[in-house]
Amino acid sequence: MAVTKTVPAARIAEAYEAGHRLFGENRVQEFADKAGALARLADAEFHMIGHLQSNKASKAAEIFHAVDSVDSAKLAERLNVAAAKLGKTVDVLLEINIGGEEAKSGVAPESEELERILAGGEQWSSLRIRGLMTVPPFMEDPEGARPYFRRLRELRDQLARRDLAGVKLETLSMGMSHDFEVAIEEGSTCVRIGTAIFGERGKE
Repeated sequence: MAVTKTVPAARIAEAYEAGHRLFGENRVQEFADKAGALARLADAEFHMIGHLQSNKASKAAEIFHAVDSVDSAKLAERLNVAAAKLGKTVDVLLEINIGGEEAKSGVAPESEELERILAGGEQWSSLRIRGLMTVPPFMEDPEGARPYFRRLRELRDQLARRDLAGVKLETLSMGMSHDFEVAIEEGSTCVRIGTAIFGERGKE
């Protein structure tokens, strides 16, 4: 996945022309501003990967193909209602705060909130739970992230064995530009690459 936060539509189109089809955006409004210019990229997929406030769920359901950062049952419910009104089905990943960091979003592993989300998988007819996503604590040495990636894979395996209705966990989204090799070794099926493709972002 090419992460296109702060990347202008023209450069996203260049990546598309080079053969890329999967893109990740961090902010609803930023992508809404780009969407018109990117509408011609017919088979490109745009996923919401940043923290999503529940009051922006309707807009996210409208403009994104998938939301990879669901971290509460409330957000999942709002996305389901919004998708149903649009007559579409939205794929989602559950964001897991695997490092237990207070400054980061994500649902705690083995928590009541996670269980509430998983229980909704059967009743949310306009959502498809497809897997898990995480952003581990940042460490200069990519090897430092390995235990967190491994823990997410183990959690996915534990949940998959329960064969929960409406829940498919084939996707593990973990790893970014500085640690994606380690993430792949630990089972990642989707790495989110921004800097290594588009270069360093400027100051916001």
